[in-house]
Amino acid sequence: MNFVSIRVITGDVTRLVDFYERATGLTAEWSTPEFAEVRVGSATIAIAGTATLALFAPDFAAPAANRSVITEFLVDDVDAVFAGLADSDPDVVQAPTTMPWGNRSLLIRDPDGNLVNFFTPVTAAAKVKFAR
Repeated sequence: MNFVSIRVITGDVTRLVDFYERATGLTAEWSTPEFAEVRVGSATIAIAGTATLALFAPDFAAPAANRSVITEFLVDDVDAVFAGLADSDPDVVQAPTTMPWGNRSLLIRDPDGNLVNFFTPVTAAAKVKFAR
């Protein structure tokens, strides 16, 4: 089994795609005006508009309603990511902080309020854990 993607349902696909393109430095691939994907390594962030919900089942998901999932990105320099996002006035939950488990972490909310964590391993143990 392979983890392939996470799909985020939103009321404003363009706004959310713009955020993830800026945050990752990658360009989204658009399938329709209601569906785009940002491929990050071996996984994908799929961003879908509310119109796509009808393809599954009525009212099975609601945009901007997540309060428990954190999407995480391993980055080379979390402080550089923070600096790169500064001009977009991100909703910062926690500015770059070195965590007890050895990662330097930036926790923000995307425009829909979903939690997004960018982290860089900084201790020897964390670097070994995330070595590629």
